[in-house]
Amino acid sequence: MNKNILPGCEKPCEVIVVNQDGSTLPVDLQGKVVSSQGQHMQMVVVRDITEHQQVQKALQIKENERRKQSQTLVQLARSQTFQQGNLKAALREITEAAAQTLLVKRVGVWLYKEDRSAIECVDLYDVSQKEHTCGTSFLKANYPGYFQALEEERSIAVDDAIKDKRTQELSTSYLCVFGIASLLAAPIWLGGRLAGVVCHEHFGEVRQWTLAEENFAGSIADFVTLAIEASDRNAAQEALRQSEARFRAIFERSSVGIGLIDMKAQIVDTNPALCQMLGYSREELCGQRFINYIAHQRGDLALYKQLISGMRVDNAEQLVDIHHIEMERRFLHQDGGLVWTHLSVSILPDYNDEPEFFLAIIEDITERKQTELKLRASQAAAEAGSRAKSEFLATMSHELRTPLNAIMGLSQLLQQEMVGSLNDKQKEYISCIYNSGEHLLTVINDILDLSKVEAGKEELSLLSLSVPELCNYVLSTVRDRALAKGLQLTSEIDPKADVCIADARRLKQMLLNLLTNAIKFTPVGHVSLAVKKVPEGTNFTVSDTGIGIDNNQFQFLFEPFKQLDSRLNRQYEGTGLGLALTRKLARLHGGDVTVVSTLGVGSQFTLFLPDQKHHE
Repeated sequence: MNKNILPGCEKPCEVIVVNQDGSTLPVDLQGKVVSSQGQHMQMVVVRDITEHQQVQKALQIKENERRKQSQTLVQLARSQTFQQGNLKAALREITEAAAQTLLVKRVGVWLYKEDRSAIECVDLYDVSQKEHTCGTSFLKANYPGYFQALEEERSIAVDDAIKDKRTQELSTSYLCVFGIASLLAAPIWLGGRLAGVVCHEHFGEVRQWTLAEENFAGSIADFVTLAIEASDRNAAQEALRQSEARFRAIFERSSVGIGLIDMKAQIVDTNPALCQMLGYSREELCGQRFINYIAHQRGDLALYKQLISGMRVDNAEQLVDIHHIEMERRFLHQDGGLVWTHLSVSILPDYNDEPEFFLAIIEDITERKQTELKLRASQAAAEAGSRAKSEFLATMSHELRTPLNAIMGLSQLLQQEMVGSLNDKQKEYISCIYNSGEHLLTVINDILDLSKVEAGKEELSLLSLSVPELCNYVLSTVRDRALAKGLQLTSEIDPKADVCIADARRLKQMLLNLLTNAIKFTPVGHVSLAVKKVPEGTNFTVSDTGIGIDNNQFQFLFEPFKQLDSRLNRQYEGTGLGLALTRKLARLHGGDVTVVSTLGVGSQFTLFLPDQKHHE
């Protein structure tokens, strides 16, 4: 003051003045020399600058806060944590920086759950405790006003959180519990959709949030969005890397040949299996034309063109989508040999869904092809053998039937004593000759029938048949045999099964075979025939109380010329053709014969005939 004021310097200076009460006051002093009536006087102007300094101080505080906020945002922008894609670490860094910058006690990041029914705190930083917690959630149904404010407002700057209508719903369960006085919430937007909120919680006295603080909170929310996007991007890249690694492992270790071919038919890559299949190294195959190794057939080029266009014409002359083609082709091996393969070719599109590569999956089927050829040769030989057998049996049966008919005819003449009378012993012999001839004729007829069925020459004459009449006929035919053994012969016919469609002669033959077998293998008890209508046809069931069948013998039951009793002196005679012929005739009708039996208890054979249309 002595330097600036007393000498008359007009430059102002600031000084602190002590009042009479001891308080201080900042003032601005400015001296000036004034001349009056030839005398020079020095005048000092004193101005109170208290308010001016307060304004300057407030501006400085704001500037410091702005600079601090800017530094924080720059620091976050340069952070390597975001680039690493570690969401947890990024959120911790964001909440700590926001709390230290805005000088609040807690900062939390809350995100919507997948069903958007609630928001959950994924990171909450407490400055005083210097710790991060998570897990608290708010149900949207319990706080509708708060959630509505989040979705409608750019930010929620609540000075008095207890009284503000936007946050009043949180008072009892959250704000008052922790002593939160003021709340600054900035919505988190992700892909144009509200994803959550960043909450800055001030404790103690009510705080008035500034516009700069609201803008800073919005920027913090934007950094959370960047952190989530970086995490998602990193997760997607990691998934892509893992997927590529898995594909490469499959590609390299697959036992099936795989080739990647560009749209000019040049080989881009091959796996070891394809190299081994063709006898070349990967280096020798790459860059070569794929079609040079295939034995092409007419029409292959058209198939490739259809695959590229994605369309083809089916048998009904309609356009249909085609995504891959499959064919059996031979490949040229390095040693000049041919390798039979199953070739599957697909299109791999680029990012614009335009064809970029062919993916060829090539399976070596040489061994299978050789096996097929052997099987075909074996099958042809078997069919030829079967035909020869059937022809032989038919020829032999015909040759046997001619003299047999003569023997039976002459036997009948002798029985009728048309050429002279016979004594009892002669009658017994003649009867034995006739019965033996009749039995042999039955065997021959069965052989002929079986041969015709196996050769596919048997034709059925399907007619509408009366089931009761049919059953009465077969029962009357076998009744004498049953009575001769003292067996009870019964029948039960479902009224709904009064008609069936079948070949009359063959159905009688099948039922007679089943009933004859039942009577033959039943020493005592009864034999029954039951007919029942079932949803898809008719069941004819023959049951007996005979000797039964061992479960281990079922596999031989329907084989021709097989009898389960193979001892030299068999108790029961027969050729074993009856059941085999019955099943073949049943299957010729579209049905089948099944059996349920218990050794020593009895058997139950069921002939099923399906419903069929009547053939005139």
